[in-house]
Amino acid sequence: MSMATKAITDEFHFSNTQWGLMLSISTIIYAVSKFLSGVLADLVKPKYIMGIGLLASALINLFFGMGKTLSFFTALWAASNLFQGMGMPPCSRLLTRWYSPREIGRAWGFWNASHQIGGAIVAIGGGFLVSHYGWRSVFWAPGLISIAIGIWLFNRLPDTPESKGLPSVEIYRQDGIPIKADNDNSFSKIFFSQIVKNPWVWVVSIANFFVYIVRIGILSWGPKYLQEAKGFNIGQTGLIISAFEIAGLFGALYAGYLSDKTFRGRRGPVSFIFMLLLIFAVTALLIVPKGHTIMMVVIFTSLGFFVYGPQLLVAVAAADFATKPAAASAVGLTGLLGYLGATICGTATGWLVDRYGWDCAVWFYIGSAALGAALLAST
Repeated sequence: MSMATKAITDEFHFSNTQWGLMLSISTIIYAVSKFLSGVLADLVKPKYIMGIGLLASALINLFFGMGKTLSFFTALWAASNLFQGMGMPPCSRLLTRWYSPREIGRAWGFWNASHQIGGAIVAIGGGFLVSHYGWRSVFWAPGLISIAIGIWLFNRLPDTPESKGLPSVEIYRQDGIPIKADNDNSFSKIFFSQIVKNPWVWVVSIANFFVYIVRIGILSWGPKYLQEAKGFNIGQTGLIISAFEIAGLFGALYAGYLSDKTFRGRRGPVSFIFMLLLIFAVTALLIVPKGHTIMMVVIFTSLGFFVYGPQLLVAVAAADFATKPAAASAVGLTGLLGYLGATICGTATGWLVDRYGWDCAVWFYIGSAALGAALLAST
């Protein structure tokens, strides 16, 4: 979507405010979907949630590439986000079942690399497709690939180690206490005690609200910002955004490693340090003049490295705080708050840019990073 934004808004003469509203409506749907999928993922096998979600969003992508009106784009992208929200919560359930507390930070970091690898491929490949074959191709190509992967998930994705005849990870690693069936401890009671009444799950979820304002702001509006405010062409923009995603891969891996090894499972200190450095990286956008490609690559590399560390660790911390039986629900709550932040970001960024220019939007991201850092400091 981000690689196609400028081409679509130019062709159909949509304002930044109109496009921002469309993005915000879609992210509201995504936020709710992610939370409900999290609750569902604690109860249903992951392959059904992930497989259905990926297949449906892939099919919608194919139809999205045929659109011409704002209402059509809004309706289909909202529907796409409904099914895209079914992707992460089943993964958080799987990660907590297959990895012990002393290794889950690193494991989650490796899993999180899928975001950056896919994002980098789309940034480079999407820029090529838009410039050579038009913006519609950037929806059709991933759609066709994802149909094949969705079918594969139905066939290959496992659930717990026990479902494959293996011992629980706690027994295998001798780390932690295995989950035991408890007829008096229904999921509704677990959800209420480990999610609703757990203040730390709420603190990291609210922090995620501000983390996502920065992350989604750069991801969704970055290409348009680079072209309009900094004078880059679509090819240069794709390379710069790919640097953001690739750096995010290493940032998440390093954050997970630090939290496991150096800070002994404490996610808060690492997240706070990363958020402080993120503030400086966002501020640098105000300083770099137009056309300085290398400097902009360095800045976007820093942005990706420092924003994806907390984005990863917020979810790991929520799963830690909520314990394994409610881990997916807790991660779903962080997603709900995170994408409410993304919703605010979509509308607010478009409105700020239309009325006050791009620098004002950058200050909005700086303030959000500061608030996120303050909340994460408390953990």
